[in-house]
Amino acid sequence: MHKILLILEREYLTRVKKMSFIVMTFLGPLLMAALMIVPILLATLQDVGQKKIAVRDETGWFKGKFESGENMEFILVDGSMEEEKKRVLDKTYDALVNIPLSQFNVQGQAEIFSTRQIPMNLKSLTRSILKTELENKKLLSAGIDPQLIREARTDVNIMTIQLEEDGSETKSFTEVQYGLGIFSSILIYFFIFLFGAQVMRGVIEEKTNRIVEVIVSSVKPFELMMGKILGIALVGLTQFVLWVVLTAGVYGGFALIFGNDLAMANATTGQLLQQNTEITQSATQAMAGQVFEVIASIDFGIIIFSFLFYFIGGYLLYAALFAAIGSAVDNEADTQQFMLPVSLPLILGIVVSNFVVNNPDGPVAFWMSMIPLTSPIIMMVRIPFGVPYYELILSMVLLVAGFIFTTWLAAKIYRTGILMYGKKVTYKELWKWLRYPG
Repeated sequence: MHKILLILEREYLTRVKKMSFIVMTFLGPLLMAALMIVPILLATLQDVGQKKIAVRDETGWFKGKFESGENMEFILVDGSMEEEKKRVLDKTYDALVNIPLSQFNVQGQAEIFSTRQIPMNLKSLTRSILKTELENKKLLSAGIDPQLIREARTDVNIMTIQLEEDGSETKSFTEVQYGLGIFSSILIYFFIFLFGAQVMRGVIEEKTNRIVEVIVSSVKPFELMMGKILGIALVGLTQFVLWVVLTAGVYGGFALIFGNDLAMANATTGQLLQQNTEITQSATQAMAGQVFEVIASIDFGIIIFSFLFYFIGGYLLYAALFAAIGSAVDNEADTQQFMLPVSLPLILGIVVSNFVVNNPDGPVAFWMSMIPLTSPIIMMVRIPFGVPYYELILSMVLLVAGFIFTTWLAAKIYRTGILMYGKKVTYKELWKWLRYPG
């Protein structure tokens, strides 16, 4: 155990002192914070002055329908098309909205002329105004009051409620649970490959440089592999925690400094959503209230604990397999033939997770959350929907047992492979190594 701790310390300190680790530890949070901050900043980077939009309405139906706002000023014009187009070319107007008079039935058609690409909100607003007014005209021509149609529209709100065995009721919101499950499982998938591959590269590097020949003279291969796996696991966990803390710090600092810009961007986004959707304000507020209520009812303690457990357990299990691959080859190019069988369960877990969310208590979801090779992905998808404690405990026990078994299995390959050079290893050869006594 003492030797394992020494190797663990060596692996941990060697990697956290590398410039690449330091750079990525600080660069990662900046990139993740940028993904949240940049879209908000872009939403606030609008033209300071209003865009002047000329509206040429041959029908006369849309007078007063185009209302000026902070970003666009609408001006009704009645000149000829040639004159108004010339004014657009002369930069008198930024754009010209032309609504032609149809000689036949009422049709929803308009033209927007501009010397540059028109804003998307101008096109959306024009479409909305024309659609609403033309629908009203059609209804009035049929003897139907448009106000009756608007009053007849009803917002339907459906809330799912889960009945517990003790008779209590718990509100649920599938979209929130779906997002939590998929997001956490993808994170685990990403980190298993990221840090598992580091174990494999570390073994290949030590084997290529013949460092391992010196190390194994005083350390057993199993102790060497276990120390390496645990050391890199701590490196990964350290980097992950720092990423979370630093990302929250960067975003929080930005929110304090540019709080007004964030509020303005959120308000602008809300206005655009309100213009381009048919969801009423009351329905949106009701839905938001339900989402917050469901989020408050989620047991984040269980989710965070489970995430850390399956993150570490899944990594340890796959790191042992990656270490075995690294010990069996002489260079990274030769690892491809062994990577697919090891990676396939993880890839399968991500693919199947889309079906698991539709039936998180089904037999496929249950068994794949028990199998150690897929449980880190599938169980994290199921947990937000509610998993019985006995299933969660059983899955965790099986994952620990799976890690111990794969570590023992990989150690048998590691013991022979780390001292073998210049030979192309096949699956048949690996099977022989597994059958060696001792």
